[in-house]
Amino acid sequence: MDAASHGVQNVIDAIVVAVYLAFVLGVGLFAGRKLKTLENYAVVNRSYGSLVIFATMSASFIGGGYSMGLAEKVFLFGIVSIVGLWGFSIKELLVATILAPRFDQFPKAISVGDIMATAYGKTGRVVTGFFAVFLCAGIVGAQVGAIGYIFNEFFDIDRLWGIAIGCGIVIAYTTLGGMRAVVVTDLFQFGILAIGIPLTLIFGINYVGGVDAIVQAVPADHFEIPGSNYTWLSFVALILVFLFGETLVPPYVQRLLIGHNAAAAARGTLYAGLFSIPFFAVTGLIGLVALTMDPTMNSNLALPHVVEVALPPVLKGLVIAAVMSIVMSSADSFLNSAAIAFVNDLVKPLSPKELSERACLRLAEVATFTIGFLSVVFALTIDSIIDILIYAYTYWAPVVIVPLVATVLGYRAGLTAFVGGVLAGAATALFWNEVLDKPGQIEGLVVGVFANLIVFVAMKQIFPAARDATAE
Repeated sequence: MDAASHGVQNVIDAIVVAVYLAFVLGVGLFAGRKLKTLENYAVVNRSYGSLVIFATMSASFIGGGYSMGLAEKVFLFGIVSIVGLWGFSIKELLVATILAPRFDQFPKAISVGDIMATAYGKTGRVVTGFFAVFLCAGIVGAQVGAIGYIFNEFFDIDRLWGIAIGCGIVIAYTTLGGMRAVVVTDLFQFGILAIGIPLTLIFGINYVGGVDAIVQAVPADHFEIPGSNYTWLSFVALILVFLFGETLVPPYVQRLLIGHNAAAAARGTLYAGLFSIPFFAVTGLIGLVALTMDPTMNSNLALPHVVEVALPPVLKGLVIAAVMSIVMSSADSFLNSAAIAFVNDLVKPLSPKELSERACLRLAEVATFTIGFLSVVFALTIDSIIDILIYAYTYWAPVVIVPLVATVLGYRAGLTAFVGGVLAGAATALFWNEVLDKPGQIEGLVVGVFANLIVFVAMKQIFPAARDATAE
């Protein structure tokens, strides 16, 4: 192909992507008009059915980490990364069958902090809010980093400028449109990515000469489990990282709260969990296609590279839009949740005077913009997208999962057990990672979750008469 033809194709693809970005921005801003309260901003009107919840939840979790990040890890380590990520799928199925049906007991909740407050009072709300903001900002950072790689790979735009364009659009409609804008754009983005990513794998396999060519080009240990980079213990720990890491994180809890009832939320979650199993396989296998194409390439660009090389004009533009959909649909969800946690679980309970609904809404908008900006800074400090996710998980799972799941299941252990478990989980995770340097390649968040559980249950037995936090 001569330079002129290639230039025309790039222009066509750029136009397709520009139209897509303008459409998403317009839809998001239109959907989010006339918001009046923080509850509207957070959970809209709690009237969504299971199919909408399935689509918006799927669009939320299939972000840069679980797409570009997964392709990167499969490129480096093989299919063991796909199986490890199925820990997330197992988690979704467990939440759908055990926890989601119980969410009718929180009819007024708009955040994870609201749920924790029912068992642990203001202390539970504030602690949860703090770690929710940190987690969500970190995950937004992962998506922001992915946006930069996408623009750089496809349009040769400096990574920082790519971040400014893509993240700017997400921040704009999320700030002004809240959850309604997030849900509406998620529905559109889910449709694009559910078609575009499988097409990328199909065209990529065809481009490299079929499955046999991949098997011959890829190192044999890339098809082994646990492979040469993991022991069986560290492999099981990898599954637990993704099982624990995003359990009941704020955006997924919000999806459970926007349903017209708990049964609808549970069905939507179940569908999302089932959908994630083949989708993760498809996305991960694109990493092997990229390895077959060029084993020396930057592994972070595995998925974008296959799109760039294997797809024809126009279709390539649509799939580039799909890749952007993956990133933007996750970024907007976590950005909205971070703002809600900041206002509802930190500012409101700590404010010396009661805030009006209008003041809370304005604060949420300011928080959305500010957290989005800070996430850009965070994204530029870590190269691997999926490593950003694991880093963020470390400040959620060991602290919040145990008391949160206990609350949903109706197991009340009191404030003493909550505080003891939180301190044990956080301290253990940090000590394991930073001092011991992750013995056996096991992430500290896994050890921290079990430390929290042991201390939480033990202190419940030691202090059975501890004052209930809700009495505060």
